[in-house]
Amino acid sequence: MAFVFYCFLQVLVSWVIHAVQPFCLPECTCSEESFGRSLQCMSMSLGKIPDNFPEELKQVRIENSPLFELSQGFFTNMSTLEYLWLNFNNVTVIHLGALEDLPELRELRLEGNKLRSVPWTAFRATPLLRVLDLKHNRIDSVPELALQFLTNLIYLDISSNRLTVVSKGVFLNWPAYQKRQQLGCGAEFLSNMVLSLHNNPWLCDCRLRGLAQFVKSVGPPFILVNSYLICQGPVSKAGQLLHETELGVCMKPTISTPSVNVTIQVGKNATLQCFAQASPSPTIAWKYPLSTWREFDVLASPIAEGIILSQLVIPAAQLIDGGNYTCMAFNSIGRSSLVILLYVQPAQAMPGLHFLSTSSEVIAYVDLRVVKQTVHGILLEWLTVTNLAEEQWFTLYIASDEALRKKVVHIGPGINTYAVDDLLPATKYKACLSLRNQPPSQGQCVVFVTGKDSGGLEGREHLLHVTVVLCAVLLALPVGAYVWVSQGPYNFSEWYWRCCPLHRKTLRCPQAVPQCKDSSFKDPSSVYEDGESHRVMEEDEEIEKEGIS
Repeated sequence: MAFVFYCFLQVLVSWVIHAVQPFCLPECTCSEESFGRSLQCMSMSLGKIPDNFPEELKQVRIENSPLFELSQGFFTNMSTLEYLWLNFNNVTVIHLGALEDLPELRELRLEGNKLRSVPWTAFRATPLLRVLDLKHNRIDSVPELALQFLTNLIYLDISSNRLTVVSKGVFLNWPAYQKRQQLGCGAEFLSNMVLSLHNNPWLCDCRLRGLAQFVKSVGPPFILVNSYLICQGPVSKAGQLLHETELGVCMKPTISTPSVNVTIQVGKNATLQCFAQASPSPTIAWKYPLSTWREFDVLASPIAEGIILSQLVIPAAQLIDGGNYTCMAFNSIGRSSLVILLYVQPAQAMPGLHFLSTSSEVIAYVDLRVVKQTVHGILLEWLTVTNLAEEQWFTLYIASDEALRKKVVHIGPGINTYAVDDLLPATKYKACLSLRNQPPSQGQCVVFVTGKDSGGLEGREHLLHVTVVLCAVLLALPVGAYVWVSQGPYNFSEWYWRCCPLHRKTLRCPQAVPQCKDSSFKDPSSVYEDGESHRVMEEDEEIEKEGIS
């Protein structure tokens, strides 16, 4: 009897303990620590923080989970939380209001995540935060006022990130550092400040001069973990220690060139040069009127530290290439620009004379390109420039070896696009644009191939399948069926056409296309107007041997 009573007491005590034990999340463990209640979730399948967190937690530790973001409202009903450890997860985003329900938070650890940036203003909601651990992330910048809301922060670890440049103002604006500067000798009664910056790809140029001075000057109670910050760039300083590197003063770019006026003959190669000096090293770009139509190669080479030579190479310069070329250099400090004038002379022009006054022959530059193409259509766009002031008419030719006709379109002034929607699918075409009454040259043509008609292919495949099945059926018929058909009132062909009236179509041969010379378009006044001052004329001509090859 006593043994039964003892077993009953054991079961009752176990039930009571289980009844009073607070709720804990699945795959997690809850415990009572000296500082309060703790929750640990290690290697669990947790994509986001659940809504039913146990109440009155002091510490939460979630590690090795697929947790990828901290959004607003994640920590609702967790106002007592003081320690939040979210190490070695996949956190990539922290939303601006993610910490607004954590007024008592004192320690936040996010080591080994995938953060590229941090919403520093979110720390307004955590005025008691003392420890912030962000090492082994992908953070590449820290704003100068990043720490202004972390009034009680004494430990900051941003080591092993992707920082290349950080202003010393980030740490001069650190409230705890400013407090120590104000107290002076009395600062020894305050806690130590710990800062970790090592294992970042530092770019040791003038922008790190302030940080280098800060690293040299700090001392207790300010502790810099591993003050040996190693330069990764530029190449001339790679491997050096930051505090031992001589860094100059930052300056905006200054630009120079051997000649601001360049003159060349048409068809010759031209090279425009631009020297830019700055600290940090500048980036150089070129701007010219026809940059969207004619893209030239740009060669950049370092001459010395902070000096870059940029060369714009213009192969076989055309008359249209003449004009102003602007060399632009910029860095984080400012920008500068320099204009170089390129003048392209016609081949027959003498030095110092303008081509308009030396020749009455019309010279045209044509840049024709395909903008869009479909199965049956094409959209062409072009740029034309002539050596005459008055507007010129042009002629567009579109032809193919497989088509019976070629399209000839007379283009009036002011038009630079043309669309065709009646082309054959999967066919090679050649389009040329030239001055009216002048044959097109090779450089004024473009070759394109229309797309395949998938619907037509499917139809032909279906017809082939039906033909194969029909042949198989006919081969399977007995000989008597053929005898019956031959002795019937109709022969086989008459029987087929009576039974299949849908196929009674006569074959049509291509009609001869009469030859037509282009003589009706010499007078622009005889052409109708299409829109305001936009005139287009079309005609079809038979492809001849002397046509577009």
